[in-house]
Parts: sequence; structure tokens; C-alpha cells
Amino acid sequence: MADDVPVTSGSVGEVGRSYWRCSKTDFFPEPSFKSWPAYRAALSLTYPRLRNRLLHRSTDADEVDVLRRRSENSMRRCLTWWDLAWLGFGAVVGTGIFVLTGQEARLDAGPAIVLSYAVSGLSALLSVLCYTEFAVEIPSAGGSFSYLRVELGDTVAYLTAANILLEALVGAAGLARSWTSYFATLINRNPDDLRIHVPALAEGFNLLDPIAVVVLICCSTFAALGTHRTSILNWLASILSLIVIAFVMIAGFANAKPSNLSPFFPFGAVGVFRAAAVVYWAYTGFDMMATMAEETKNPSRDIPIGLIGSMSAITVVYCAMALALVIMQKYSELDTNAAYSVAFAAAGMKWAKYLVALGALKGMTTGMLVGALGQARYTTQIARAHMIPPFFALVHPKTGTPVHATILVTLSSAAIALFSSLDVLAGVSSISTLFIFMLMAVALLVRRYYVREVTSKSNLLKLNFFLLLIAGSSMGISAYWNSRAKGGWIGYAITVPLWFLGTLGLAVMVPRQRVPKVWGVPLVPWLPSASIVTNIFLIGSLGYQAFVRFGICTIVMLVYYVLVGVHATYDVAHQEEDDKMEGFQLENDNNGA
Repeated sequence: MADDVPVTSGSVGEVGRSYWRCSKTDFFPEPSFKSWPAYRAALSLTYPRLRNRLLHRSTDADEVDVLRRRSENSMRRCLTWWDLAWLGFGAVVGTGIFVLTGQEARLDAGPAIVLSYAVSGLSALLSVLCYTEFAVEIPSAGGSFSYLRVELGDTVAYLTAANILLEALVGAAGLARSWTSYFATLINRNPDDLRIHVPALAEGFNLLDPIAVVVLICCSTFAALGTHRTSILNWLASILSLIVIAFVMIAGFANAKPSNLSPFFPFGAVGVFRAAAVVYWAYTGFDMMATMAEETKNPSRDIPIGLIGSMSAITVVYCAMALALVIMQKYSELDTNAAYSVAFAAAGMKWAKYLVALGALKGMTTGMLVGALGQARYTTQIARAHMIPPFFALVHPKTGTPVHATILVTLSSAAIALFSSLDVLAGVSSISTLFIFMLMAVALLVRRYYVREVTSKSNLLKLNFFLLLIAGSSMGISAYWNSRAKGGWIGYAITVPLWFLGTLGLAVMVPRQRVPKVWGVPLVPWLPSASIVTNIFLIGSLGYQAFVRFGICTIVMLVYYVLVGVHATYDVAHQEEDDKMEGFQLENDNNGA
């Protein structure tokens, strides 16, 4: 088995140290944290250090090689395109399709919910293309964190990665709480019967869910034992999903009533796009696949096939499942909480609710399983960069997995899942995911059109101008759509041409500086620019609460970065520069001798 491949040490002077060590130097080895006087001195230099970090950009080699060695042991290259495709399926196909379809068909889109899934799938696929090019060229465990660090700098990478990691932790907690609810359905119990009521705690935090904690710990433990074993378990379990999906489509079309599709647009185009912004969350999770690039045997071949293939198939499956539902039961009669179960009951198949619940349980389980893999690898790369303690970057010599990082994200998710109700977790859903997908498209354009010390200042100014024009016009399109302005198409007649001109100007007036070595996004800059506008458009469809949470979390993360991250990363970069100078001087001395 691939998990039995020997792990080679990637550390210098660290060989032989116990993995299960725990000392101050393991958490804060940087000179700025050597003592309280040293830390106070570092704080007094915060402004120049912050300015240095804002301008600092990593390199492909640093992300793939230099940072990887800080884990002391290497992760195992044990995944193929087959594994990646099924990991994508396991990460994405969860409860979203079962929960959101009926809700959005009933309230926003009607039978046109099929088009909502198609629109969201297209937007997700544009982001997948950007992720794929980066993952092929920078096959590291950091995913979007590494890519943004290379193209947009340390600070942007930290803030966005920290936001999406927080989103993933909250999402894992929500999945675990939902797991308890669906398990209760299987045994004909009320979900709260399986939770512990603690009156002394505040409302929304007083229903303790130990089952959710146990499920999270079990999934994460299995993920920590070996990536390839986890992959095998995931694709075996996903066979159950295929059975449930096949049943839904066969039963739905067997009980089809074409009259249920009329009217097809009961809420108009506005409803279709409003639903698209909501059902987009049924596609989230694919970004976790990019974090598996470091463990992929042949990234240049396996990543494009695995990521693009799985997301294309998932889009088709989602559209077919949505169509099966709305053709089986009138959209106005759909149940917003258990649409498929109620629709099957109306067709005389009351027993089907158990099959749907079992399929949803499987989706949540593999979602937590794959999520544990991706979250731990995000955390590992952030720790390798010393933005959080490097202790969490260590890879276990036997399992070849980042056990410390897995424990950190598991305990964090478990604490949230134990206390927080689903209502509270739903209230903190945010713009983080869409925001980072938008930044990924921006980063890809920067990568294609800008190379340090090669691109002229005039071309850099033109690049910045056209990027601002694309982003600004995209925000204008989103704002005008969501303002429900009475001016008809006047706003679009201004903003859409500006977006087109910004993209055209980038294509015609700015020379490309880099060509992908193996695989690249086609139709650049048009497809990345389309990804920018679609993600910003969907961001504008989210509620006010999402922006509030995003702002609060960003402020908290920025405070940590200023107090800790800036000084740790500055020290590491300074030490690396000194080591390079010493090596260069030693080489000169040897040549002179």
C-alpha cells in the first residue's frame, strides 16, 4: 500500500528528535519571542516590520521546497487522479443538495432551480480552473494560502487563508451537528433528544452535542492515520452516495409530471440568481483538493483530471437531482426542510426518507473526513511560514500526516460543535469562500502578467489599472442588481461595458510575462475575469450579517498578525537572508582559495 512508503526526513539538524515534544522553542523559536524585553523591542519595530511584510512575496521554490523542509518529515506522494476525483466528490456532495434544493425551489427559483445549480456550477468551475493551474505549478499543502502568498503577498495570504480556515472550522462543526440530527431521523427520534440540555448556558449554546464531538474526532483520527487509507475509505463510502443519487433520479423521473415544470420562472431571473448565490454552498469544499497537491504522485496530470473532472460531474449530477425533484412535485408544494423525503412520501414511498437520511449522513461523514485532511494541510503551511507556531507544521514520521495540525483543527471544531446550535452556526456563514475565490482569479492574472524585476513600471501600472477596472465594474454590476434599481438596464449599460473594456485592455495592452509550464487556464484573461465578476456578483447577494462577520473576524485576525505573525515571519525571513549571505561568502572564500 502507498501508505507504507518510507518517509524521508526533510529537516536539517533535527533528525532523531521526538515528534511528541513540547517546549517553548517548538512554539516560538524566533528571536523576537526569546524574552519579554525582546518582545517589547520587537513591538516597537512593528511599523517598519509590517511595511516589510506587506511588500514581501514568496516564491514557487520557497512554497514547494523550503517551507516543506520545516515539517522535518515529508508527506507521502500517494494520491492519483482517481483518488482526487473521489475526494472532490466526498468533500462537495454532502447535505447541501438535499437541504438547499427544496428550500430555494420553493422560495426563490421554482423549477428554474436547475438553472441556479448550473450558474453556481459554472462559477465554481471557473474557480476550479484557477486552482488547478496553481496546484500544478505550486504543488504544496498550502492551497490558496501558498498561491496568494506568492502573487499577492504575506498579509493578504494570511488574512484570506485565516478567514477560509475559520469558515471551514465552523462548517465542520455545522456538519457534525447536522449528523446528529440526521442520525436521530434514522432511529425515529427528535434531534434534541440526543443532546444534553444545560439551562445555565445562554440560548443557542445550551444544547450540548457530544455525538457531534465523537463523530468529528473519529473522522479526524482516521484522516491522521494515513492519507491514502482515508482516500480509499472515502471512495468506498461514496458508492453509497451514488446509490442514493441513482435512486433519487430514477424515482423522480419515474414519477414525473411535466406539468409541474410550469411556470418555469415563477420568480423571474432575479429568483434564479438569488437561489444561485445560496446553492453555491453545495459546491464548496473543492478548494480542499488543492491542499492535497503535495501528496499527489503526478500533479501535472492528476490534478487537472481529478479537480476539473469531479466538479464537472458534480454539476451535472446536481442539475439532474434538482430536475428530478421539481418534476416529481410542484415547486409550491415542496417542503423547505426535507424536500426529497416529503416528495417521495407524496409519491407513496414514505420509506425513502430513511434512504435520503442515510445518503445525507454519508455525505456529512465524508465531508468531515476530507475536511479534516484539507484543514490540517492549510494549517500546516501557515505554520511552516511561522504565521502560527511552527509546532503545528511537523509531519509525523510514520503516518506521513500533520498530526499536530489535525489535532488543533479537530479540537477547535469540536469545541464549536459541542456548544453552538445550527442556528448560531448558520448566522456566521460568511463571504470568506467567495472572497478568496475572487482573489484566486486576481492572483492568476497577476501571475500571468507580472514578474518581479522583469515587468516594466508602465506595464505594472496598466495591469493595476485594468484589474481595478475589472473589480470596480464587477462590484458595480453586483450593487446595481441587488439594489433593485428602477432604472432598468441603465446601470448595466455602464458597468458591463466597463468590465469588458477592462478585460480587453488587459488582453491587448499588457504583455504576458509568464506561460504555464504544463497546464494553464484557457482564454486568459477572459475566464479569470469572468470568475472575478461572478464571485463578486454572488458576494453581493449575501446578507448584511455576512459582511459584519467578515469584518469582525478580519479585525481580530489582523490584531493577531500585528502582535505575533509579523514579528515571527520577519525574524525567519531575516535569518534566511543571513544564511544565504553566509553561504555566498563561504562559496566565494572556497573559490578564492
